[in-house]
Amino acid sequence: MAQAPIQFDRASGALEGANLWERTAALALVTGSKISSRFSHRGYNHCANLLRKALPERNIAIRLNEDAVFEFPYGDGYWSKLLNRAYRYEDELELLFLGSVDVDYTLIDCGANYGYWSVLVSSRPFGAHRVIAIEPSSRNFSKLSNNARVNRDRFELMKCAIGAARGTAHLTGTKHEAFSIAGGVNGGGEEVPVLALDDLIDDGRIPRDGKYLIKLDVEGVEIEAIKGATRLLQGDSVILCEEHGNDPQHTVSRYILEKTPLKLIVYDPRSGRLETVTELSILDRIKVSSHVGYNVFGTASAFWQSRISALNANAASRLQ
Repeated sequence: MAQAPIQFDRASGALEGANLWERTAALALVTGSKISSRFSHRGYNHCANLLRKALPERNIAIRLNEDAVFEFPYGDGYWSKLLNRAYRYEDELELLFLGSVDVDYTLIDCGANYGYWSVLVSSRPFGAHRVIAIEPSSRNFSKLSNNARVNRDRFELMKCAIGAARGTAHLTGTKHEAFSIAGGVNGGGEEVPVLALDDLIDDGRIPRDGKYLIKLDVEGVEIEAIKGATRLLQGDSVILCEEHGNDPQHTVSRYILEKTPLKLIVYDPRSGRLETVTELSILDRIKVSSHVGYNVFGTASAFWQSRISALNANAASRLQ
């Protein structure tokens, strides 16, 4: 029988249910995160995953806020940075989500992984929004389903990949945060169904005239996913896409800027603002680490552009 998860509260720092070795490991994980944060956590995932091999197989349940619990295997290199209470995961997304608490929108969480953003956006402090969490990997989907369960099954689950059109593909990769159908079409890996985002409208899962934030963490098929969302992106939608730090050509942003009618927006840490991009050179300055991802936004919606402008009005206070 599996042991009950270790409990960690991000607000208080309280760690409960851990033995002495697990507490020592937590100290090492936090210290490693603090040190490696000076160089964008380079090497942290690898070291944490090595430490994990010396730990018993057990989950840790991180209380993200009073209405959000996020579980993952203890020692996981990608998610253990959350033990460092100063660590902020994708803070540009958090900025938009917290700035949209009062908006009646649905989050479409593509490449949901274990469900971090699905858990948070469906929680009360983030507005208790409707969330559709989409994840193709069977391994990840079981952990995503568990996080839905521990949060009262308040968000919807779909097991599929997102692409340009309906079909099937093969999911490959070794890291749970980097599974991809890119290059896996001809065999190998796990066979998964593929849907286009516009299929959600056709299948009656969402109305075309709703408001949507669409997180695309789809590891190399962002452009295909955008092509499959033509109708959805004509309305009040924002796509939140990952720009890979190791891509000097800024392929995803270039496509949005040059091949779609969407406004391209990026968070500039220097100004604390969500800046409309007219020249891709701004990304040369922002993308300082080759091994991490940076989120860019694309929207044709006057509503969301106005909302982003309102967020920028508070930029000065965020930098203080």
